[in-house]
Amino acid sequence: MSASFNKVILVGNLTRDPEIRYVNSGSAVTKFRIAVNPNKRDAKPEDTMYVDVVAWERLAETCNTYLKKGSPVLVEGRLSIRSYDDTKLKDESGQPIRRTATEVVISGMQMLSSRRDDAEAGDRGFNGGGRSHAPAQAPAGGSDALGDELEDEIPF
Repeated sequence: MSASFNKVILVGNLTRDPEIRYVNSGSAVTKFRIAVNPNKRDAKPEDTMYVDVVAWERLAETCNTYLKKGSPVLVEGRLSIRSYDDTKLKDESGQPIRRTATEVVISGMQMLSSRRDDAEAGDRGFNGGGRSHAPAQAPAGGSDALGDELEDEIPF
């Protein structure tokens, strides 16, 4: 039997501010999107990939606190593809339309500094970029359903 491997590492910039919410169990979940540019000199704007990212628990709170639109960031996690019923749209028979969401559920995040951040940090006397955050664990049992509880977290 062959082994499976699901690991994603991306570097990009946030396209908008992160959005945090809390599920019924009280767990924090933050969602944001990053723009990942190709590593080609002749790349066109339409070659940019937009990737949805999900963070849980303390990592979710950290992402919501420190990241903002335009922030350069490195994320590490796993690819998740899930289906859901879009209750806002109905087909001809009145049934909800089935949708698929592809996202990266992250276990770690590192803020990267930009030249602007470095200049601003110099004025404040500290380096605001490049802070590393320890990975937070994904939901127990490998599931990424929003209502699942998380196991113990690694403190920051």
